[in-house]
Amino acid sequence: MDGVRTRDFVERAWAESVVPTLQEYITIPNQSPAFDPQWQQHGHMDRAVELIANWIRAQDVPGLQLDVVRLTGRTPLLFIDVPGDSSDTVLLYGHLDKQPPMDGWHEGLSPWTPVIKDGRLYGRGAADDGYAAFAAITAIKALKLQATPCARCVVVIEACEESGSFDLPHYIDALKDRLGNPGLVICLDSGCGDYERLWITTSLRGLLSGNLTVSTLTEGVHSGAASGIVPSTFRIARHLLSRLEDEKTGTIIAQELYVEVPAERARQIAATATVLGDAVHASFPFTDGTGAVSRDITELLLNRTWRPQLEIIGAAGLPPLDKSGNVLRPTTTLKLSVRLPPTANAAKAARAIKRMLETDPPYGARVRFHSSDGTTGWTAPPTALWLEESLRNASLDCFGKEACYMGEGGTIPFMGMLGEKFPHAQFMITGVLGPHSNAHGPNEFLDLAAATRLTGCVARVLADHCKAARSR
Repeated sequence: MDGVRTRDFVERAWAESVVPTLQEYITIPNQSPAFDPQWQQHGHMDRAVELIANWIRAQDVPGLQLDVVRLTGRTPLLFIDVPGDSSDTVLLYGHLDKQPPMDGWHEGLSPWTPVIKDGRLYGRGAADDGYAAFAAITAIKALKLQATPCARCVVVIEACEESGSFDLPHYIDALKDRLGNPGLVICLDSGCGDYERLWITTSLRGLLSGNLTVSTLTEGVHSGAASGIVPSTFRIARHLLSRLEDEKTGTIIAQELYVEVPAERARQIAATATVLGDAVHASFPFTDGTGAVSRDITELLLNRTWRPQLEIIGAAGLPPLDKSGNVLRPTTTLKLSVRLPPTANAAKAARAIKRMLETDPPYGARVRFHSSDGTTGWTAPPTALWLEESLRNASLDCFGKEACYMGEGGTIPFMGMLGEKFPHAQFMITGVLGPHSNAHGPNEFLDLAAATRLTGCVARVLADHCKAARSR
């Protein structure tokens, strides 16, 4: 592969074709089904699918076949199959559904209006994860134009990821004969520590959500008569949470939620701490005077990747401030979100938390913890020598700096499923969600230079993969 020709083509393709189409994509409010239950009636998802599918067809990649697959009652899926020059298959993954708009966008910015400012494309969904389809096809086309050998490539773009990918397993089963047995999986829906090098995700945390409900009365009563006699449901909930988490440090007490950190991951975390330094915490919009939970960068990275963490993300039973009377409330419900270490079993964690919260409740209060089995995380298999060298060279070619490895705090259910289905595959998990990019929040942006360079890296890895496959 001619690196200079590849970079020139990728940069031109992004400037002339990808960016204008991404700008149009941003204008489509195709929220994921969890946030738009009437997505079928609204038609926004179909508009986004049509836009991306038409762009892909217009690239005229030799041999490319594109199908918009629709299972009854499920979000659509783009399935692209590009024939290759070896018997191996590469699976490339992304998604096109979006998070809700959110409030708090800066003046002049909005979720559905694309704005380019200082080399960044602002708007909902471009970085998470609309760019993925464009990057994957552009990388493949770059190789085809040079007649550089490349394995068969299957590109899967789903429309349900932001809702937990509950439709995706049905498509994977329906398409299993067409998918084949990938030797390499490239996922373009992850994060990066900065925009100066290729970042490879080595692990993803699991996720468990559940509702903790505490009840002491059948109805609310006057607090002047009841307080001091009837126990407060909020106080009981606060007490129960202390069984799960040390409120002074944020450390999870339940040992069932911990796993041993692999030695290789510990070394990678220490190296990443050296590269990023204070940027690990400086990128967050702290209020004046607020700081991170630790000054030790390695500890912060371990917390974010390999240690369980708790956040309360919702509540019920608490009236709004302007409607809150002097009443001792009968019930408090808190929604718990627990991030789990990559290799922790989510179902076992759910059972452990339920047992911990419901056993021997104070004052005999009625306590219930309801949760699903959750999502187990993922950790990458040992990296093959050819892939390690390819990632290093790709980052040097396209960014001018060596690749770096980092675990991510988020969850991509598809990765765990693929890890189980294709246990011998190699994985290149990467993305453009770096400092301040704010996926899911206001002012989401795509760093255009980083996305362009990442596209070149994908092309390099595809070429090296085919070379390695042929030599086996």
